[in-house]
Amino acid sequence: MRKTAATLVAAATVAVITTAVGGCSDNGGGSAPSKPPTPTPTRTSAAPSASPSAAAWTVTARSGPLGTILVDGRGRTLYLFEADRTSRSTCYGGCAKEWPPMLVTHAPKAAGGVRSDLLGTTTRDDGTKEVTYNHHPLYYFDDDKKPGDTHGQGIDDSGGKWFVLDINGNKIVKAPRSATPSSTPSTGGGY
Repeated sequence: MRKTAATLVAAATVAVITTAVGGCSDNGGGSAPSKPPTPTPTRTSAAPSASPSAAAWTVTARSGPLGTILVDGRGRTLYLFEADRTSRSTCYGGCAKEWPPMLVTHAPKAAGGVRSDLLGTTTRDDGTKEVTYNHHPLYYFDDDKKPGDTHGQGIDDSGGKWFVLDINGNKIVKAPRSATPSSTPSTGGGY
């Protein structure tokens, strides 16, 4: 009987200690994480995620159907907003969700034929720094999903039109080529 009582006391002690140790966890009582959580950077816009690399604050050029246009270091198309009459942005709230500003924490860099003398920043109402080119605040378009997309070209939205820029900082007004073939009627049977 002594062995049984000693075994029960030992088992109860182990159960109490296990419960006490498990209750000390600061992650809600589950198993402890195998590694500390990775901090998630906070974002002020829906702009492409910024990593601590030069691509996050580089403005360069890319040739495509609209000519040679400004893009960021990852190839994402940059736009100007005609409603911005000065280097101060007028795109906030819902506008900035659809047209996220190109924000930087370092001085922007010019590459690929982009003129560094036209590159600058402006301070937004929330204190963040937005890249400017030839005094135009620069934006992304939320519907551009991959590098080279220019779905925002010529759109009239949020009180003005949106255009890509050339390397001199001028808006390009031509429409992008259609992705579908023209509807020119066939004149022959192809024989």
